[in-house]
Amino acid sequence: MRIDLHCHSTASDGTDTPAELVRHAAAAGLDVIALTDHDTTRGHAEAIAALPAGLTLVPGAELSCRIDGISMHMLAYLFDPEEPALLAERELVRDDRVPRAKSMVAKLNALGVPVTWEQVERIAAGGSVGRPHVASALVELGVVKTVSDAFTKEWLADGGRAYAPKHETDPFTAIRLVKAAGGVCVFAHPAAAKRGRTVPESAIAEMAAAGLDGIEVDHMDHDAAAKDRLRGLAKELGLLVTGSSDYHGSRKTVALGDYTTDPEVYGEITRRATGAFPVPGAGGA
Repeated sequence: MRIDLHCHSTASDGTDTPAELVRHAAAAGLDVIALTDHDTTRGHAEAIAALPAGLTLVPGAELSCRIDGISMHMLAYLFDPEEPALLAERELVRDDRVPRAKSMVAKLNALGVPVTWEQVERIAAGGSVGRPHVASALVELGVVKTVSDAFTKEWLADGGRAYAPKHETDPFTAIRLVKAAGGVCVFAHPAAAKRGRTVPESAIAEMAAAGLDGIEVDHMDHDAAAKDRLRGLAKELGLLVTGSSDYHGSRKTVALGDYTTDPEVYGEITRRATGAFPVPGAGGA
């Protein structure tokens, strides 16, 4: 089985619609794909309706969190999307994305960059707006060559000249809410140092004690040394080890299935979940 547990669609900051995403996943030879858009489950229904036979969808979300001033992401799988407390927290985070993006536009304007909110809104195309959409606007304007080039201190990285904060959930709160909604929690790309400061291992240990299920180890932003270190930490803490592409369509160079999760780990994730279940494809449109 080929299993990719971290993918994005136009419901947040990917460039494939949910329907296109599942069709591309099937064409890439995947057996299981997780749809984990940022702080939203809005793309799930479309993905399920289009799900090809032979492909299973894991409904999920990538939750925006912050601990001790460090931004981090929590992958939540197979939770009840209508559980009130978790739904309210996701909406709180998502609702803060628009004023945050407008603040970044204003900061860019003050730096002499002629980006507009209308441009960012057009790029987001109704998705959960985020920094990648602002970064894409900078690419359109020729300010930077790639989206990744915008995530520097010069522009949009944490603490960068045009950075603006948004509401982010405490990870211990996120773990508690996801667990209460019957879901499973995996810390996304914990050693992605090029994105900014990373969470110390002592804090990961505290999260493990609080119910964290796993850490994403095989990821494009982790070099070999980081992967080895994280595997050792996972073994020490009794955490599951996942691998995922973190696919965003044309917004990133990584392809679907470039990094995958062991079938036994996937089986354990599904065994632990009680809020929702993987959806097998029945040959969607």
